[in-house]
Amino acid sequence: MSVTLPPSSRSRLLRRGLSASLSLALAVAGTAAAVVLSTAPDAQAAAVPTPSPLDVQGRGATVPFKEQEAEYAATNGTLIGPNRLYGTLPSEASGRQAVTLDAVGEYVEFTLTAPANAMSFRYSLPDNAAGTGRDAAIDLRVNGTSLKSVPVTSKYGWYYGGYPFNNNPGDTNPHHFYDETRTMFGSTLAAGTKIRLQVSSTAASPSFTIDLADFEQVAAPIGKPSGALDVVTDFGADPTGGADSTAKIQAAVDAGRTQGREVYIPQGTFQVRDHIIVDKVTLRGAGPWYSVLTGRDPSNRSKAVGVYGKYADAGGSSNVTLRDFAIMGDIRERVDNDQVNAIGGAMSNSVVDNVWMQHTKCGAWMDGPMNNFTIKNSRILDQTADGVNFHRGVTNSTVTNTFVRNTGDDGLAMWAEAVPNVNNKFTFNTVILPILANNIVTYGGRDITISDNVMSDTITNGGGLHIANRYPGVNSGQGTAVSGVATAARNTLIRTGNNDYNWRFGVGAIWFSGLNEPINATINISDSEVLDSSYAAIHLIEGATNGLRFNNIRIDGAGTYALQIQAPGTASFTNVTATHIAQSNPIHNCVGGGFQITQGSGNSGWYANPPACTGTWPDPVWTNGGVPGGPTTPPTTPPTTPPTTPPAETGNLAQGRTVTESGHVDVYGAGNAVDGNANTYWESTNNAFPQSITVDLGAPKAVKRVVLKLPPASAWATRTQTLSVLGATGTTYSTLKASANYTFNPSSGNTATINLDGTEVRHLRLTFTANTGWPAAQLSELEAYTS
Repeated sequence: MSVTLPPSSRSRLLRRGLSASLSLALAVAGTAAAVVLSTAPDAQAAAVPTPSPLDVQGRGATVPFKEQEAEYAATNGTLIGPNRLYGTLPSEASGRQAVTLDAVGEYVEFTLTAPANAMSFRYSLPDNAAGTGRDAAIDLRVNGTSLKSVPVTSKYGWYYGGYPFNNNPGDTNPHHFYDETRTMFGSTLAAGTKIRLQVSSTAASPSFTIDLADFEQVAAPIGKPSGALDVVTDFGADPTGGADSTAKIQAAVDAGRTQGREVYIPQGTFQVRDHIIVDKVTLRGAGPWYSVLTGRDPSNRSKAVGVYGKYADAGGSSNVTLRDFAIMGDIRERVDNDQVNAIGGAMSNSVVDNVWMQHTKCGAWMDGPMNNFTIKNSRILDQTADGVNFHRGVTNSTVTNTFVRNTGDDGLAMWAEAVPNVNNKFTFNTVILPILANNIVTYGGRDITISDNVMSDTITNGGGLHIANRYPGVNSGQGTAVSGVATAARNTLIRTGNNDYNWRFGVGAIWFSGLNEPINATINISDSEVLDSSYAAIHLIEGATNGLRFNNIRIDGAGTYALQIQAPGTASFTNVTATHIAQSNPIHNCVGGGFQITQGSGNSGWYANPPACTGTWPDPVWTNGGVPGGPTTPPTTPPTTPPTTPPAETGNLAQGRTVTESGHVDVYGAGNAVDGNANTYWESTNNAFPQSITVDLGAPKAVKRVVLKLPPASAWATRTQTLSVLGATGTTYSTLKASANYTFNPSSGNTATINLDGTEVRHLRLTFTANTGWPAAQLSELEAYTS
């Protein structure tokens, strides 16, 4: 029944604070009567300003969209949150706030800040009584005029019970509420255009909760490369999605391998019901908004769309490139044994570039042994399990400049089960809202780098950054434990860590576990911010962690403690500051002297002697942006500047960065020059000057000082190297310091310092032309500083 009421009958243009219990009651609500609102003036959501993971400069992924949060937009709906209580709708929203629309005519309206021809938006619909989800639609309006009706669904959300969860609403523990959809406008809309999501009917869904919208200017489709095979015109694949194209695309890929030709997926949606197996081939599309692989076997639900290398026990695949297309799955449950990931198998010397992965079990679960694999410039959304997992013997591999949101388990993970993971890197990624477990984690691994990332909004049973000897097959006997030098530099963590419903206490934003055996390694945590943590900022548990070195860390806001010590270990702290810690005593430590702290200079706000040891765990006080309890006066307009300004660049800008070289000998690769360990070194190709090494600083930096080191061991005799310093922000290099001689003397630390004028460069290059001690360029550390 539809009833029209005058404005006086409904005085709730903005109803702040729909209760959590009501939010959950809507999960299985039946069809609600439609109520039509008369035209009403715009209202502004009275949201609490919170730091955004996309406002951190120089860190995280560089994304092609402009994001706007619903809670800061014009709306006549209901603001929910902020709330971090697991199992509530706001707890899984970005920034822990969203807007619920539950009547016809209710809307959220965004104003474009830049031209856009497409949008994605994150939303939640209630589940249905059977747990199979409901389908509905919401109106998309441009400057007040209806453009289209956008389909939305809850069939990819709403899980219940204990791990690995089920789809039974009668069970406990509802979670994984949100999903995302995308649509194109059909034309480019100018900055200032008003984009409204508005409820036109509540017959199919009693409510629509809007979290955020991402607005994007999508480029035109990429044409077929010259000489490429076309899966449609050459092999008959169906771009309408009406017919199963699995065999035809596989035939195209096989032909591409044997003929040495690229394989092109033109614009279209292609039904794929099993793995496409790739080896020694390039598979590319017209762009992830245009070329889409989707599908699932209608009778065998363990078979679904995916692009896989051969498994390692079948020899693995190599020299594969996957780029410029989307893999949109149809996975609605979590079955850990099912290989229903977007990308999988083993792929050595391979690259995944600009691939959109959504609604699969994992974005990429890579089973080694395999070597030199890269995922970059990609999006991984709405997974039932991990975003990426480097599993079992993955080496020299990287995930970089990739955006990850709403995974069902760890966002980015490495798991060295029984076979060592070595020298892998997660850099310049943005990882948001893992529904279970951690934003970024390494379970075991040697010489691992996790740097220049942004992590935010952990939901439960995990933290933002985790380094651990946990899970099967992680132990020193098999060489798979955490070892060597682990580097976590220049990361920003926002609202990370949360309650563990098994332990019944909080997990820290940065946490360490020696569950299988103690961690004995050098672990460098440096030049990072830990903001608005839900519980503790730093946490040790389940066995000793030794070799922790915290340097230049800013902790601002922690729901309980700065340090939560539940296991022994050793750690040094230099320039570590903490403010807005909820507990008056900032350390909880019941292991006493078993945790040894070495203090350097510049520390404040986190140390107390004696520490607290209460035997009980306090309820968290969530600081909502560094101000306990949140600000007293909510804003009336969206923030125009990021609420959180990262501190000035400090520390070594080059450590853990991507580095390239003209060549090297034996095991002395360029990575040794940025690993923070002066005892390892790069040695170029011998007898072949000039030789060069180039480090990518990630963004233009005003470099004023370069420090060059050779190993301090006395076995290294004094030598003079002739070199010049060059820099670039793009592809054209200019000379920052002309060629000169620099002497490295063991008696003075085998170090040379080069002062520069502070010209901003992203790429820093050293070119060597001579070395009096050896016929090659040699360098153990290349360090860059802004002071």
